[in-house]
Amino acid sequence: MSAAARLAEHGVSVTLYEAAHNFGGRARGIRWNGETLDNGQHILLGAYAETLSLLKLAGVDPEHVFIRQPLNLEVLPEFRLQVHPSLPAPLHILYGLLHADGLDWFARWKAIHFMGWMKLRKFNLKKDEPLLDLLERHGQSEKLIRYLWEPICLAALNTPLNRASAQIFLNVLRDSFSNLKSDSDALLPKLDLSTLFADPLVSYIIEKGGVVRKEARVLSISHHEKRYEISTQRGDKEYFSEVILAVSPFRVADLTGNLPELTPQSTLCKMFQYQPICTAYLQYDPLVSLPQAMYGLSIGLGQWVFDRGHLYSQPGLLAVVISTKGDHLKLDHDTLAKTLCLELATAFPELAAELEKPVWYKIVTEKRATFACEAGLNRPSVRTKLKGFYLAGDYVEGDYPATIEGAVLSGSLAARAILQDL
Repeated sequence: MSAAARLAEHGVSVTLYEAAHNFGGRARGIRWNGETLDNGQHILLGAYAETLSLLKLAGVDPEHVFIRQPLNLEVLPEFRLQVHPSLPAPLHILYGLLHADGLDWFARWKAIHFMGWMKLRKFNLKKDEPLLDLLERHGQSEKLIRYLWEPICLAALNTPLNRASAQIFLNVLRDSFSNLKSDSDALLPKLDLSTLFADPLVSYIIEKGGVVRKEARVLSISHHEKRYEISTQRGDKEYFSEVILAVSPFRVADLTGNLPELTPQSTLCKMFQYQPICTAYLQYDPLVSLPQAMYGLSIGLGQWVFDRGHLYSQPGLLAVVISTKGDHLKLDHDTLAKTLCLELATAFPELAAELEKPVWYKIVTEKRATFACEAGLNRPSVRTKLKGFYLAGDYVEGDYPATIEGAVLSGSLAARAILQDL
């Protein structure tokens, strides 16, 4: 959608194929029990400049659809980091580290020293390595890693520290903490992701003369006499001068089997590993409310909890997110829901009686939610050896992990490549 919108912005005629009934991929709204949920709970950062620009292009005012708040990282039961409200970057985060609850003075000093080291080196490593190795070499304590670096890594890269790319992690820190203070702000959506992203973008593409086809799964792509033939599950065939393939990496090989020039890219994509994300929606009595909209958790399986009463006007509905940990995949949904309820009761003892028994629950699991953003991972480029054929997706070569911003950036880069070639 990012690629199509950017091309439409410049007057290029586009056709957008969507295999599913709903647009948005891993960032879409779903209906359950009379409520609008999301297929995964997302947050954005103030540093997501390309995503915010795309929303504005589609007529969405970010100030109206997000709750913007300065970084306030509270990981229960004992850690809290709050940036200074008026100091410029990066002093605001250094102040937060200096006054962080749950750390001793030595741990705070080592965190500040590490931030200074990264800043001096402009957040660039001579060679990529697993993030855990980098943190341990710079004396980051077990507690500091558990409460600060691991939550940030899992939220951004969705990859365990012992495998996560240190360079990609530093890229996220660079863009979030070293430029403008507002870059580190958390942007919490007030709308479901379809209403926020997909619907306005699709409307914009149509308004600009684009064609949008949903429930139109592409089965094959062929190249004939400088044209690309697109064949869909409906039996339709259409011809185009350029193609942007914007699918998950594990589908690239299936769709490029008729294009031997794409073998290098499809081979790279076959090497990718994947990480799950599970979001458990727990509906309690509407009077149940957490003190703030978002908390980190370090008690058990759950890693983040969001109070959708604060965000979406859905009182009593909590969303618990589990990233990377595979243990929960072995549990049936009843057991998983009960386990998370007990963890919430432990984290919020003042609400323990109410949190142990939800009215209903819904478990949404994406087993291949993101690619594993591992150290030294070779990612394919947007351009290919085949003229007029481009790749887009959060997995293509770039500075970002599998995030909304990474996906949007890849689409914009593919559109820019086409505009340059045209």
